[in-house]
Amino acid sequence: MSRLKWQWEFVETEVRDRIGYIWMNRPEKRNALNPQMVKELTEAFTDMENNNAVRVVVLGGKGPAFCAGADLSYLQQLQNATYEENLADSLRLAELFKLIYTLNKPVIACVEGPAMGGGAGLAVVCDFVFATKEAKFGFTEVRIGFIPAIVSVFVVRMVGERKARELLLSGKVYSAEEAQALGLINNVIDGKDIKEFTHTFAVELAKRASGEALARTKWMLSRLGNYGFPQVLEFAAEQNAKARDTRDCKYGISRFLKKEKIEW
Repeated sequence: MSRLKWQWEFVETEVRDRIGYIWMNRPEKRNALNPQMVKELTEAFTDMENNNAVRVVVLGGKGPAFCAGADLSYLQQLQNATYEENLADSLRLAELFKLIYTLNKPVIACVEGPAMGGGAGLAVVCDFVFATKEAKFGFTEVRIGFIPAIVSVFVVRMVGERKARELLLSGKVYSAEEAQALGLINNVIDGKDIKEFTHTFAVELAKRASGEALARTKWMLSRLGNYGFPQVLEFAAEQNAKARDTRDCKYGISRFLKKEKIEW
């Protein structure tokens, strides 16, 4: 089993069994997001996207929290900055969320401990979210006079506007079971089992699905909300037609019809 590790100031990455792990590693600040953390996460996800040895990416947090959201001490400093400086800072976070959401590989959030504000946002933009029973989720920005602006774009897409209004306006903190019922996460796992469960799921996903097909499906899903109903169907038909001519599709159908094992 090959292992490759890299270390930034606040982010640690590892590649194992074709799975790329990205760990937020600022435990003393509960992995709160400051500019350096956002920069390093952006670099780490970009590296994973461009690494041909990686088929699936897992995001997690070191220490007692997944991610506490924005570093409030840093936000307080920005209150003395210009609008242009604040906008530039906000756009960097928006670009990170967009990168994860549109990454050409499936991304799994492995949530141990609280995921609050922007931390909950980091989980939501992933394709799969697995959480321990002790995990908590909350978009608590309104409690401190802030707003869940960037993450709202993704929450509405994930759970629909009605549930998004409840999540974003109430400022409530939800248990993992409640978050699952609301559609925010996929599975609730015992804490002692979550890392093994996540790794096994990721390895099986990498084995049973074509990397090209996964990338095309993610690209298509990220754009479906950009069109009206007739245009969505036309867009979907176009993607269907294009996918039929890909190498992976030709290989998969040929092997299936011959009753031969499909290996990705």
